[in-house]
This record gives sequence, C-alpha cells and structure tokens, in this order.
Amino acid sequence: MAIDLELQGVHVLVTGASGGIGLETVKLFLGATRAKVTAHYNTNPSTLRSMESELGSSSSNLFTAQAQLTSEPSVKSLFQSAQSHFNDLPVQVLIVNHGIWPPRDTCVWEMELDQWKETIDVNLTASFLVAKYFLKALADLGDGQNEVKEKANVVFVGSSAGRFGEKGHADYAASKSGMMHGLTLTLKNEIVKIAPRGRVNCVAPGWVRTPLAEEALNDPEVVYRALATTPLKKIGTTYDTAVQITLLASSKVSGHVSGQIVNVAGGMEGRLLNKPEDINTI
Repeated sequence: MAIDLELQGVHVLVTGASGGIGLETVKLFLGATRAKVTAHYNTNPSTLRSMESELGSSSSNLFTAQAQLTSEPSVKSLFQSAQSHFNDLPVQVLIVNHGIWPPRDTCVWEMELDQWKETIDVNLTASFLVAKYFLKALADLGDGQNEVKEKANVVFVGSSAGRFGEKGHADYAASKSGMMHGLTLTLKNEIVKIAPRGRVNCVAPGWVRTPLAEEALNDPEVVYRALATTPLKKIGTTYDTAVQITLLASSKVSGHVSGQIVNVAGGMEGRLLNKPEDINTI
C-alpha cells in the first residue's frame, strides 16, 4: 500500500535547486508529493527553466527564484517573493541544500583566509540567513494560521565531511559540521516556540555523483579513497539523498523525528588517512 506523505499543496523552498541533489529534490516534491515548490538558484536557472517547459500546465506548482544567499536583503526578498507567488502562503518546509566545495586539496597551513571565509560564508552563514527568514515568516503568522505551522520543518543537507573531517578541505568540513551539529541541534529546540510541532533534521550524504563531483570521481584514486571504508562499495546517487530529504520533510511519516542526522553514505565509517604506499614506507 502506498503511503501518502501528506505534502500536497505544502509550500517547500529548496535552496541550490538548479543541479545535483537540489534538482532531484525539486523533482520528487513536484512529482511524488505534489507540493508547491520554490526552487532557488544563484546564477544559472537553465535546468529549472527546462523543467518548467517539460511540466507544461503542471508548472503552476513550481516557482523559480534567484537570490544571493550571503546577502540578507536578498534572502529576505526571496521569502517575500515566494510567499507572494503562492497567494500569500508562507514557506512551510525549508530544504537548505546550497553550498560550495573548493576542489583543490589545500591543507590548513596553505589555505588563504579568503577561501576559508568564502566557504564558511556560503555554506554556514547563508544557511543561518535562510533559516532566520523562514522562522521569521512563521513567527509573523497569526493564531488563525496554526494549520500552516503544523507542517513546519527544516532539512539541512550536510556531508560525511562534517562527521569525519576531510583532509585538504577543512573549510568545507568545518562549515558542514557547524550546520549539522550546532545549527540543527539548536534550531530543533527553538522552532517549537513558533510552531509547536516544528522539526529540524539533517541528511549527511557521502560522495554523490553530481556534476560538481564528476571531475573528481573520474580519478580512480579518489573513488578508492571514497569507498575504502564503505561497506556498500558504491558512489551515491542524487536520488539516494533526495528521497531521504522528502521523507524527513513529511510530518506524516517523520512527525516524531527531530534533531537527527541521517547519514546517506553507504555505511561509511570514516575517511581514509593513508594510501597503500604510505603504509609501505613505514
């Protein structure tokens, strides 16, 4: 028997929705749940525009919106335009998916301060800003709109790097760890002051085959290191993560789940520190 996630007509905002996990998540919300989706992009809306064309008359449930998420005025405008587009229905479910991963391996003592600041700004500070304006919109609702708050929840997209660290990418690992632990665990206690049934959770994928990761995953050595401590011995797909996001977003099936980190990493136990040749030199 199919389970109704009871997300039909619920307003979902997905940040970083133009590719990879974000795009797959938008597709699931539109297709499997028939939610109303605001799909955020930063610079390139081409994939979302293509989706609109494919949907045809069904595209009324999709609103694409540009915003620079490190800018507070831009984030504020994003939430205002999303609410206005769907007949003053505020965002009820927030999927915080955007982020950057500088591809060059750089140890801390070699890392430029500008790189550190940019990664923290995009991955963590911008996550704070979108969470802030999501919660502010809920707080502004009158008592007569408590039904809207019943579905309220946030799903952050973290990373296995935030759990295990990642050599050469301390900026990325630190930003994801702050989101997964400090931000998630704090907000799950704060959201209930606004929405008594509000929830905050996080998914933490390992390596996922996305356009962003494709170049790195073409290197057999990178694949070896990614799978060396992974029992399932495979690289994740965008669907693997998106379906967990969708399930967590459903108050029907996950209504008593809050403050949790769901690892979507094939059972990964940690990051490999030494290559075979490193061991052989001892």
